[in-house]
Amino acid sequence: MASNSAVDMIETSSKAHFSGFHQMDGLVSTISDQMAEDEEHGQPFVIGVAGGAASGKTTVCDMIMQQLHDQRAVVVNQDSFYHNVNEEELARVYDYNFDHPDAFDTEQLLSSMEKLRKGQAVDIPNYDFKSYKNNVFPPRRVNPSDVIILEGILIFHDPRVRDLMNMKIFVDADADVRLARRIKRDTVEKGRDIATVLDQYSKFVKPAFEDFILPTKKYADIIIPRGGDNHVAIDLIVQHIHTKLGQHDLCKIYPNLYVIQSTFQIRGMHTLIRDSKTTKHDFIFYSDRLIRLVVEHGLGHLPFTEKQVVTPTGSVYSGVDFCKRLCGVSVIRSGESMENALRACCKGIKIGKILIHREGDNGQQLIYEKLPSDISERHVLLLDPILGTGNSAVQAIRLLISKGVPESNIIFLNLISAPQGVNVVCKKFPRIKIVTSEIELGLNDEYRVVPGMGEFGDRYFGTDDE
Repeated sequence: MASNSAVDMIETSSKAHFSGFHQMDGLVSTISDQMAEDEEHGQPFVIGVAGGAASGKTTVCDMIMQQLHDQRAVVVNQDSFYHNVNEEELARVYDYNFDHPDAFDTEQLLSSMEKLRKGQAVDIPNYDFKSYKNNVFPPRRVNPSDVIILEGILIFHDPRVRDLMNMKIFVDADADVRLARRIKRDTVEKGRDIATVLDQYSKFVKPAFEDFILPTKKYADIIIPRGGDNHVAIDLIVQHIHTKLGQHDLCKIYPNLYVIQSTFQIRGMHTLIRDSKTTKHDFIFYSDRLIRLVVEHGLGHLPFTEKQVVTPTGSVYSGVDFCKRLCGVSVIRSGESMENALRACCKGIKIGKILIHREGDNGQQLIYEKLPSDISERHVLLLDPILGTGNSAVQAIRLLISKGVPESNIIFLNLISAPQGVNVVCKKFPRIKIVTSEIELGLNDEYRVVPGMGEFGDRYFGTDDE
């Protein structure tokens, strides 16, 4: 039976709640299983941080930037893109609604973000909140970066802006807390009296929050209560960013490397199978789930043909037909753990076997092989959950090529990959595809993948010491 923590953590509906982590008290997260794709090589990782005024968005952004502590991330504020207030509006500026979507120049924001995503530097307006103009001060030059944090009260409102984001964070704070912070900020920093602040809050801020800002909470992948006080949530987000940065570095170098889109659901399953205390039953269950995702993603890289079918309503549906000339090849014995997922996805698929000696010979001695006789005519899904040094993978791929399999017809599927192994395989075989669910930190002195998950075959088949 799965442990209670495992069930709380993973067995959720389409929205995953991080309150299932016992050690993450107070972190309430809603994670979409379909975050925006960020697999296009060279594209930065864009994070949107939304929430009501004075909810703690800026503090959250500052803490993320501090933990990244390098020049790989930049912050773009929606406040920089307010429209200029004309003379008529300036005469009654306290009746101007700065919390309405129409107050922002969204077209300019989109233009600036598109340039950053294309690797171009942009000049961001430096809005003056005393004159309510964006041309009083020189603009701020923002250079392209691997991570762009877009912050603002209404950045989730326009679907075009939402579509730019790979991760969407909503900072949630109690209404009384937000009001108290706003009073303190506007009276101290902007020299306004309390009566004016309260009048503006009741006329514009509160209604705009309820009408425009709060409804966008449903688009968030992560909801952070207590803002900057929620250190656990911010630590988790930063860990995810570091992971994505490491993956992007390798994906930029090798266009034939594909890392499946990471969600916190996937991160949760990785957490379970990496935990040395996880039971064998749970290890197998969550490994199978991850393997199934990798296999499905790998199948997406196979060729297809267009096909039209007639539906039960008599209508014509234009779709595609799967590649039928394929087979699997598992590297004994860990690779055999991936066979069930492949059979579940491809009915009646042929699966060959390769056994490579891994000790005392750097993993390069071929011991046994049994492959389909017509393998040269098939696309091959090579199965091995761990890509470490890459030596075993190189030997297996060389064998397939010697059997007449074109290099471009090989898709190598694994759960985790060490950068060293990726470098070795991709340099020797630039036309194969590698599909993995996570890039590791590297190898230790004993050539074991770290942080890794131990000897995968022993844990999966129950032959570990315990």
